[in-house]
Amino acid sequence: MNHQHHHSEHHQHEQHGKQIKKPGDRGTAEHSAHDEHAGHHTEDFLRRFWICLALTIPVILLSEMVQLWFGYRIAFPGDSFVLAGLGLIIFLYGGKPFLVGMYRELKRVNPGMMTLIGIAITAAFAYSAAVVLGLKGMDFFWELATLIDIMLLGHYFEMRSQLAASRALESLVALLPSDVHVYREGSLVDIPLSNLKKGDLIEIKPGEKIPADGKITEGHSSINESMLTGESVPVNKETEDPVIGGSINGDGSIKVLVTGTGKESYLNKVIDMVQTAQATKSRTQNLANTVAKWLTYISLAVGTGTFIYWFGKEGDLAFALERMVTVMVTSCPHALGVAIPLVVAISTSRAATRGLLIRNRTAFENARKLTLVIYDKTGTLTEGAHKVQQVISLDPQFSENEILQNAAAIQQHSEHYIARGVLTLLKEKGLELWPSSGFEYFPGIGVSAWVKDRKVVAAGPNYFKGNGQALPEIPPQINQSLETLNFVLIEGKPVGIITLADTIRPTSRQAVDELRSMGIKSYLLTGDNEQIAAAVAKQLGMDGFLANVLPDQKQQKVLEFQQKQEIVAMTGDGVNDAPALAQANVGIAVGSGTDVAAETADIILVNSDPRDVTAMIRFGRATYSKMIQNLVWAVGYNVVAIPLAAGILYPSFILSPAAGAVLMSLSTIIVAINAQLLRRSL
Repeated sequence: MNHQHHHSEHHQHEQHGKQIKKPGDRGTAEHSAHDEHAGHHTEDFLRRFWICLALTIPVILLSEMVQLWFGYRIAFPGDSFVLAGLGLIIFLYGGKPFLVGMYRELKRVNPGMMTLIGIAITAAFAYSAAVVLGLKGMDFFWELATLIDIMLLGHYFEMRSQLAASRALESLVALLPSDVHVYREGSLVDIPLSNLKKGDLIEIKPGEKIPADGKITEGHSSINESMLTGESVPVNKETEDPVIGGSINGDGSIKVLVTGTGKESYLNKVIDMVQTAQATKSRTQNLANTVAKWLTYISLAVGTGTFIYWFGKEGDLAFALERMVTVMVTSCPHALGVAIPLVVAISTSRAATRGLLIRNRTAFENARKLTLVIYDKTGTLTEGAHKVQQVISLDPQFSENEILQNAAAIQQHSEHYIARGVLTLLKEKGLELWPSSGFEYFPGIGVSAWVKDRKVVAAGPNYFKGNGQALPEIPPQINQSLETLNFVLIEGKPVGIITLADTIRPTSRQAVDELRSMGIKSYLLTGDNEQIAAAVAKQLGMDGFLANVLPDQKQQKVLEFQQKQEIVAMTGDGVNDAPALAQANVGIAVGSGTDVAAETADIILVNSDPRDVTAMIRFGRATYSKMIQNLVWAVGYNVVAIPLAAGILYPSFILSPAAGAVLMSLSTIIVAINAQLLRRSL
């Protein structure tokens, strides 16, 4: 694809993106329109390919050279004009994107692959048309047709991988609700989010998304900010506490005074960070383009020189023209056009069947250079769901199962992550869920209810501070640096402890060990406290950890490593990771994560297995070496074929345009077979 044109498109795209504020804004509509335009552009290449492929079949059957090869004859009056007519349609319809691309490149005095393709197809068509009109020689309409077919398909694959960048922003915007409950003149009304203003008083019901940054004026609730701040535990919020637009309200109803909407909001700042990081990354220069540019200069110079030399020496226009066209067609980057897109297509589809979705191939190719992988903790190295680790009885009257049943009876009314963990274990054990009544929720402390006519409380250590009670002795088998404690009290007496922890994925340790064996360092990055971070990093044998890190700092941490000349991969799963994923040399999203992480990431691990990171790096290395092999072959073939096409061995050996075309096709087939060998690498 014409890289410069892609840059200007990306710049416009960036401008559209900057206008994104919230659903309903014009910026979002413009942005998705731009995205749609790029999608149509990609599909257009595919449509042209299928139509041209259908027209290529009669062209091949009618070609004199193909008939000579296979020893058959199809002849009828005017057959050469039918061939020329089909050739003209393929040239104008299939060749249009390349001719337009050539015009753009030449206008900017920056010839590249498009110019070379444009010149080759124009020369091939003009020469073949001249043969039909009486010039001595053999047409190569079939070569023109197959050349255009392969180029269209190659460009389709290339463009498809470049469509991804813009969708990240739409996923971020989708974190906000479309309607808001606002107090207007004392009564509660629903208005579109776009009409929300700073200073409005809004109500947020349990389970709803928080529409804007603000401050709680009434009520209390636990709020899930994990997709924004990475804090794995829902945060208890009271009156006067701030809330962030895009987070999700828990089980309380709250009133919030809006302090920031649109540009001022935290979410919008995250969007801006993602955009900035993406815009700088998209300028990675394409190796094949550089090679094609030099090939263009060489073949133009050699082609023109060849024509001047032979016309001057022999005075035969037909021969001089034939030599020039042979040079142009032989040097056309047919193999070069396939070398990269085919490897990309194979590696992308092969990886997808193994649960690695590649969205940015430049970053994927860069995976071979990685020196450091940063893992986000929650949901990446860990399951992201708090599971009950231990149920411990403190009173011989109550069995562990009874303690669990009492806790589950009251927790069934709560949405808290502790409640989910307790109820999950009850279900796994197949125990009966007892009824309870008079449920009460104490923010930041715990819950209580009546079970079997006894008052049962499930609470954290804060409960004892508030009651002036002594904290029960903690059994030694509990690892307090990793496990969250929840005490179960019956009639005011502590009878048991339930501990919960975010469990480490079984394959995390192996993933870290494999990275070390490849000479790559691994770091843990988390919004959690130092104690938990240090414990997890030590357990996994990692090279280091970064704790208490906020989302905007995550991007900064990646940047700091990059400034120390590290090539960084970031692995994460939430919106809070999006800016860091975009900043990293390679952004890897874990499939179980939120949509936006996937949209900002270069690679998505569908199976959420940390070991897939090492598989991806190995595959990236194999893919890159196949690309280099193909480039070396495609260029090496030209080094040999161009002088032969120019007639360097004349008169003892002369390469006809047809033979040049065959050589070129052969070179393409070799490159294609080599690309297929990549399937063995994953």
